[in-house]
Amino acid sequence: MRGATVDIVRDARASGDALPGTSGFGGAVDGWVVRDVLGRVPVFTDATDPTVWSEDPADFEAADPVPAGHARTAGGDERVWTLPDPNPVADETAAVGAVRQAVRSAIDAVDTEGLAVAFSGGVDSAALAARLDAPLYVVGFPESHDVEAARTAASKLDRDLRVVELSHADLERAVPEIVAATGRTNAMDVSIALPLFLVAERAAADGFDRLAVGQGADELFGGYAKVARAPEDERVAADTVRGARREVVQTLPEQLERDVLTLRGAGVEPVAPLLHDDVVASALALPGTSLVTDRGERKWALRLAAREWVPDPVAFREKKAVQYGSLVSRELDRLARQAGFKRRMDDHVTRYVESLS
Repeated sequence: MRGATVDIVRDARASGDALPGTSGFGGAVDGWVVRDVLGRVPVFTDATDPTVWSEDPADFEAADPVPAGHARTAGGDERVWTLPDPNPVADETAAVGAVRQAVRSAIDAVDTEGLAVAFSGGVDSAALAARLDAPLYVVGFPESHDVEAARTAASKLDRDLRVVELSHADLERAVPEIVAATGRTNAMDVSIALPLFLVAERAAADGFDRLAVGQGADELFGGYAKVARAPEDERVAADTVRGARREVVQTLPEQLERDVLTLRGAGVEPVAPLLHDDVVASALALPGTSLVTDRGERKWALRLAAREWVPDPVAFREKKAVQYGSLVSRELDRLARQAGFKRRMDDHVTRYVESLS
């Protein structure tokens, strides 16, 4: 069992407690193969024998992922845990205070031995960087937004920064390795995985075997434009900000499977304090106006919480998604077109990725 003791998982299964105070778990208990409610620890079984499991899908000729929140036996899958849907806390000050306490405690509990921090200059990674005594790494093309934002933020935090400057050759080399690690070739997944893989690869080469990442913050705290624009945005079905936030939180298991396999493929183990159960619980209890303000400011509660230890210019900075802020998505598209995969072709970047794999 990874991520929790067997006793904790056994008790959580008996009680149905989806957030028993862990950072996610997966493995075998009492003849069941289980995976936590957010899928933070990907677990796979052999498609021909569901009692044989592994954290690495490459261990099987045909790997079958265990769905998040489920327990699997030879008889099939059973949903054990469901993500809580609490009523919003009426006192927004108290709600932000709960987020602050949960985030601070989750970060401070991280062991920094062998740890590096993936740092892009936004509030998610800055909340980690300001409290963890570990080197900071940013990845991107030389003129990218993320490299500049990280340099500025590191200066305000009075921290050194290690910059991983990318080239086209880096992308071409890394794409097949990401496909092999994740089994995914679609353009969006690969664009997101590339910066993670390349920054983790450099940290591993420098002797670090664990990488702290800010995964989960956008989903939990209302960081997406489609959440802020609910119900007008057609990409979400919900008619409220809280409902739209729940929709995107429920996409985390598939995303985290990709991210965890990518980082392990690069030689590091991910550490994601912002996905600790206590942080998740505090985020789920936030009212909609603490996720997105009436002025459209996103991740508001997280920003207010983190300003206790993160300078305001960093805590309240808007940032692009990593695939865009690093310019990886743009340059992967450029490489695809240079290789003859024109934009008029359906899904031309995915075709290019497949040609490299």
